[in-house]
Amino acid sequence: MKYGAVIVAAGKGSRMHLGFNKVFADLKDGCSILEHSVQIFLSDPDCAQIVVVTDPGQYCKQLKLPECGRITLACGGSTRQESVCNGLEAMLCDIVMIHDGARPFLSASSLTALKQAMETEQAACLMVPCKDTIKVVKDGYIEETLPRESLMAAQTPQVFHTKDILACMHKAMTDGYTGTDDCSLVEKYSDIRIRAVQGDYANFKVTTPEDLK
Repeated sequence: MKYGAVIVAAGKGSRMHLGFNKVFADLKDGCSILEHSVQIFLSDPDCAQIVVVTDPGQYCKQLKLPECGRITLACGGSTRQESVCNGLEAMLCDIVMIHDGARPFLSASSLTALKQAMETEQAACLMVPCKDTIKVVKDGYIEETLPRESLMAAQTPQVFHTKDILACMHKAMTDGYTGTDDCSLVEKYSDIRIRAVQGDYANFKVTTPEDLK
């Protein structure tokens, strides 16, 4: 299955206290978070196009990735949702995986599982079961305990037919609606069922300095 990837890497990463976009921070092997996030798709011959949504100047200055005709750069927006839309507008492939640039530990097996799901599905999302008990809290008091056996945490990539997610994105922007992730837009603005694909707890999003230790 040929597909394209939109890698969203335009955030400020203020919780990292680095003074610069966290995706350009190096991991222990000397390669940056974003380099790892891009490399998994570069290593997959089924990935025909990679749109990296970030600051183009900083990308060209700091990344040590080889020259590759598959990589396109797009500028970030004022929100993640706008950044994703900018990336989608540059996407040429019919199927797109949207991935957080701050998730550098995506495995090849998870990528394969998503591709297999899209052989029969219209959309799919990597997910892992919630380990903790989740409670609804209002005004500082617990109101409800949700059934953990039915709860899963969403990861990325989230994969769609490009025309479908773009249509939902445009409707959301017209309404002024901001989703919590890309799947939430498809849930709200279409009747497409999204396949939950078993992910990996190692595919976490780098958010705080502790995540780099």
